Amino acid sequence: MARIVWGATGERYYENGVDRGVLYVGSLPGVPWNGLTSVNVSSDGGDAKPYYIDGVKYLNLPSPEDFRATISAYTYPDEFGVCDGSVKVRPGLFATRQRRKTFGFSYRTMIGNDLSAEHGYKIHLIYNAMAAPSGADYRTVSDNIDPEDFSWSVTARPPVTTGYHRTPHIVIDSRTTNAETIAVLEDILYGTNEFEARLPDFDELVEIFDDNATFEVIDNEDGTFTVIGPESAIQMLDEETFQITWPTAIFVDEDSYTISS
Repeated sequence: MARIVWGATGERYYENGVDRGVLYVGSLPGVPWNGLTSVNVSSDGGDAKPYYIDGVKYLNLPSPEDFRATISAYTYPDEFGVCDGSVKVRPGLFATRQRRKTFGFSYRTMIGNDLSAEHGYKIHLIYNAMAAPSGADYRTVSDNIDPEDFSWSVTARPPVTTGYHRTPHIVIDSRTTNAETIAVLEDILYGTNEFEARLPDFDELVEIFDDNATFEVIDNEDGTFTVIGPESAIQMLDEETFQITWPTAIFVDEDSYTISS
């Protein structure tokens, strides 16, 4: 065991910036959201509710949480009009205050540390979002250009997430996701020369991670080691025995084996 070290070199992390916004409306291909300036994520609920018996607190359960966000941008894709309540009646003719459609949304936030401002990043996925536009304040043109900053309050209906509580917000951290998985995921989210950009569901995300998973073996330097890999590949048979199921697991003899990835 090692003593805790505070502020180790390379471990002073911070998050800053937002980019690579992508809008997904229905079955339409994803389109870039240019002009994105901020995404503020929050939640309603989650407060602990205490339960007492004979004056003694015996339970402290959190209430359900609702996802909320605020998206701000200098502009937005034309495809977002139906999500903003604006419908094209004829080319150039739009009717506002129409029924708004739900949409999917992805964006990236950067992670820096004391060594690099681009140490890693997180990809955020939002499902079944509904936008409520805020008012626009147009002012006369002056010598100083001050672009209008559009803003939308966003709520979301969580889709099914097998094996977990439902959530409309999924985060992928590049620091702990192998490069092959990130590459496959970004090809789906951002599109390729062969395939249109789209938003994968939760089960497909899990499948992508499992199909491109690799093992990490850590030598604890005390005669033991730690193996990190997909839950479906590492199974505890009892308190002291585990089983590894992996395509490249080769048994040397009944007591030893090698694993490559």
